[in-house]
Amino acid sequence: MAFKLIQEFKEFAVKGNMIDIAIGVIIGAAFNKVVDVLVKEIFLPPLSFLTDGINLENKRIILRHAATENGITKPEEIAIGYGKLIEAGVDFLIIGFTVFLIVKLMNTIRKRAEDPNDKRETTPKDIELLSRMTALMEKQVQLLEGRKGPGDAR
Repeated sequence: MAFKLIQEFKEFAVKGNMIDIAIGVIIGAAFNKVVDVLVKEIFLPPLSFLTDGINLENKRIILRHAATENGITKPEEIAIGYGKLIEAGVDFLIIGFTVFLIVKLMNTIRKRAEDPNDKRETTPKDIELLSRMTALMEKQVQLLEGRKGPGDAR
């Protein structure tokens, strides 16, 4: 039973999609670090400058202040951290736009690769073969149509 389970897992893990997903997760984790630095070090400082040096990350709406009696804080402060929401929104916009650009680039490259007449990208062998087969079949149809007699209704 355990051997069969291990064998099934091996088959599952070796499939191309599983490896592609693993690579995507690893690249995504690294990309997340880049976007985090980009937002915090590139985009948020100009926003803070435009708002007279206000640090957006720490902005919040305080619902209840912490009360201190005899040096002891009784209830904790309760606040809505909208600054982190702004930061997350900027993160989302950057990630979304970057993914859009990458997908657009990949689609352009894929279209070029699938067109056997476009020599800018290497066409995969299966598409190249199908393209040649289609051209040969079209020639065959033209030859057969040319041989039809006037009484042939096919």
